[in-house]
Amino acid sequence: MKTKNNYKYLALTLLLAPGLVLAAELNQANTAWILTSTALVLFMTIPGLSLFYAGLVRSKNVLSVLMQCFAITCLISILWLAGAYSLIFSDGGELQKYLGGMSKAFLPDISTASLTGDIPETLYFMFQMTFAIITPALIVGAFAERMKFSAMLWFSGLWLCLVYVPICHWIWGGGWLASLGAMDFAGGIVIHINAGVAALVSALVIGKRKGFPTTAMPPHNMTMVVTGAGMLWVGWFGFNAGSALTSDGRAGMAMLVTHIGAAAGSLTWMTIEWVRYGKPSVLGIVTGMVAGLGTITPASGFVGPAGALAIGITAGIVCFYATQFVKRKLIIDDSLDVFPVHGIGGITGSLLTGVFADISLGGIGLADGVTISHQVGVQALAILTTIAWSGMFSYLILKVLDNFIGLRVTSDEEVQGLDQVLHEETGYLDI
Repeated sequence: MKTKNNYKYLALTLLLAPGLVLAAELNQANTAWILTSTALVLFMTIPGLSLFYAGLVRSKNVLSVLMQCFAITCLISILWLAGAYSLIFSDGGELQKYLGGMSKAFLPDISTASLTGDIPETLYFMFQMTFAIITPALIVGAFAERMKFSAMLWFSGLWLCLVYVPICHWIWGGGWLASLGAMDFAGGIVIHINAGVAALVSALVIGKRKGFPTTAMPPHNMTMVVTGAGMLWVGWFGFNAGSALTSDGRAGMAMLVTHIGAAAGSLTWMTIEWVRYGKPSVLGIVTGMVAGLGTITPASGFVGPAGALAIGITAGIVCFYATQFVKRKLIIDDSLDVFPVHGIGGITGSLLTGVFADISLGGIGLADGVTISHQVGVQALAILTTIAWSGMFSYLILKVLDNFIGLRVTSDEEVQGLDQVLHEETGYLDI
């Protein structure tokens, strides 16, 4: 009975439209935690992801990456207010299975007394907005160092509306995948698979950087990379533990398993490199951390510490070899490894959620009558649907933009660097 009640609570708070979750009064403890979590998730994009990505590119493109992440934060925030939030989290009437309505566009009826569950709706709006911000920002890593700034803005805005909004509604807004029982606690499907697939499509459509793969393109500032990675790790606690929407044991367990997943992914990736190449690399350990975090994300509210350890180790192995395969075998220039780390990690974690959520393996338990094989099947359906939708519409958006404004800078401009070409600035002064 306890397992059944836990599952029902999570289903109400995470899978149904928030307008359906009613509370008699505001809970100050939960509100304080989600206020903190919202700041942590925004911290993941600016400055965390911004610094992580900026350090990975060449010095002539460092400002362009920082600018892209910053501009995406601003653009997505306005689009979220204008209708993206409403299309996900308001009642869509007869179309509710597929899309919400526009009753919450520009938040016409919201006040300081408006609640979603037992927290202010303004806060829920902000919390979910930070998730919407980081998702297109992740895609930046796939086309870094060669996409026009204008094309990046158009792609990010259109992608939010045509890809992120429907998929998020299907999973978190009470849509058809939610009704089937798809489990995605904090965004393995909605964010990591979604962004990862879009990243792979972007890399294929826009093409390789000039000189790839014969010219070495090492990170220009590993200190910046590690600093950004540390910020991502800390911010991820808001990402995953905040998704409990409560300041209780559920949030505590989500935080614990998130940390274990990150640590296991880091050590696993580092060990593989150490055995294979003779030395453990700094880039390897921080990349393994991101892989571990992305992979534990969908499972973070459903599994226990042992499950998190298994998921983290699996993430380090699978994402390491996926990165090698994409770069060395397929020769695809996904510049900062978005698909093999986030996409493959999200797929792996989403499937393993259906396994390690079972109470026999230390999880909170599946719904009554649901077996591991059935839940994994539901997870696989959600994954395949996301891959198909994100892949198709990402491709269409990119091809349309390429026809109208062009996607990438010229060959000479790419050699000169995007900082000077697009912004007439430089990240470093020559001394």
